[in-house]
Amino acid sequence: MRTDSQRPTVVLGFLGVKLDDSRRDATRWDRWRPSVDLCRHDDLVVKRFELLTDSKHRSLARQVAADIATVSPETTVELRTLDLADPWDFEEVFGALLDFARAYPFAPEREDYLVHMTTGTHVAQICLFLLVEAGYIPARLVQVGPPARMNSSAVGTYSLIDLDLSRYDKLAARFRRERDEHAHSLKSGIATRNTAFNTLIERIERVALDSDAPVLLMGPTGAGKSQLARRVYELRRDRRALAGPFVEVNCATLRGETAMSALFGHKKGAFTGAASDRPGLLRSADGGVLFLDEIGELGLDEQAMLLRALEEGRFLPVGADSEVSSRFQLIAGTNRDLRSAVREGRFRDDLLARIDLWTFRLPGLAQRVEDIEPNLDYELEQWERRRGQRVSFSREARERFLAFATSPQARWPGNFRDFNAALTRLATLAHGGRIDTALVDEEIARLREAWGEAQRDSSVDTLEELLGPAGAAALDRFDRVQLADVVSVCRAARSLSEAGRELFAASRARKSSSNDADRLRKYLARFGLEFERVRSGSTPR
Repeated sequence: MRTDSQRPTVVLGFLGVKLDDSRRDATRWDRWRPSVDLCRHDDLVVKRFELLTDSKHRSLARQVAADIATVSPETTVELRTLDLADPWDFEEVFGALLDFARAYPFAPEREDYLVHMTTGTHVAQICLFLLVEAGYIPARLVQVGPPARMNSSAVGTYSLIDLDLSRYDKLAARFRRERDEHAHSLKSGIATRNTAFNTLIERIERVALDSDAPVLLMGPTGAGKSQLARRVYELRRDRRALAGPFVEVNCATLRGETAMSALFGHKKGAFTGAASDRPGLLRSADGGVLFLDEIGELGLDEQAMLLRALEEGRFLPVGADSEVSSRFQLIAGTNRDLRSAVREGRFRDDLLARIDLWTFRLPGLAQRVEDIEPNLDYELEQWERRRGQRVSFSREARERFLAFATSPQARWPGNFRDFNAALTRLATLAHGGRIDTALVDEEIARLREAWGEAQRDSSVDTLEELLGPAGAAALDRFDRVQLADVVSVCRAARSLSEAGRELFAASRARKSSSNDADRLRKYLARFGLEFERVRSGSTPR
């Protein structure tokens, strides 16, 4: 391995107090001494050796310099005094080497620099590595090894290390594979095709690996918030970023006096029925992840306690006289717009500010039609794994089901829950493990009927979500019914134009409508709405 022949080589390294030790007699030549050996290679001509030493080992340094001159007359040895009170103190060693590097007249355009990593304390070696990696020392690393047989003429080995990882294709490829594996895991092992969703997962992966701050997952019911939260936990656990458990609770199930007790625990006798101490979910999550699904359903008192626990890591159990501690990462989930809840006084603005650092909006299934087919295959694989029975579609049945599932008519109001339920029914009823067109047609009819009922039941909630309770109540019944249907179509469509084509298909056929998108835009504007906001389900900030 040759260095750059166009520039003279300069080595920077510490005197090896033990490895470079000279006994001041001829026997020293029968010993392997790294600093001397580095200058004995025919294909590595060292022009200058910057030898770092302290004052008390100056005599040894001069002897090593003289021996280097014997084996390599081309090499000039410069003794650089670096006195350290404690050579094992990271801060002191790093500071001294940083000052040295800043003062040294490096000229990389004229000289090729190598940092010798074989000698010096482990602390010194680590600090030199960090300074090279950070660019304070414009150098490569060099290591030497002893010869197979030791005698006065034997020369050891050396190897050069360049910290530019882009030059190490195999290492870079390994890092890419590891990153891809992380993202694949967060997607439950499903090869998703939706570009926006894949970008979202990559961002979540980066945050999961580099941050322990609260994470807020927003998205409709059934979009996969709970599964994603658990995957984030598993990723951090596998990277040794945490050691505690994954604790999950749906805040919609916490009501009245039991909410405080469930979250923060209680002491025996704190209230009627408190027959023993209860640690609470926050203490149970110590060192791990607490996933609070539907966090917007928490009461204001519970929100205040949660905020203090997040900021200080301490809280007071019900009926207790002293605080307890718990450190955990919070992942919160919601299908509501929390900013609207803040304006309405149902959610604390300081808690929202605390959990809104990393906010990710998960799209519904209707916004990820490209991923329906991969999820279909995934669910059938999961069925086979659970039941030990292989189930498959006939070609015609598969095409018919996918055509419906990816069409604007497929609302999927329950998102993946609806989708998983549909495939479970098909797999269960499949004769001989084969799903035919008759089963698919039956399931499509069942879904249409169910969604019709769901549409009627959810229209009020949908309009309140977009317009607020007062805005929805101010609408005439005619407008409520019409607007709810328009919103449903918009949320199932991939674009304003697609929604317009669906809503105004008849007038377009009569050629009485020329611009469906503009017509839809104007209709939504009557209610102070925009397509993207309707599609995402958020209220204006």
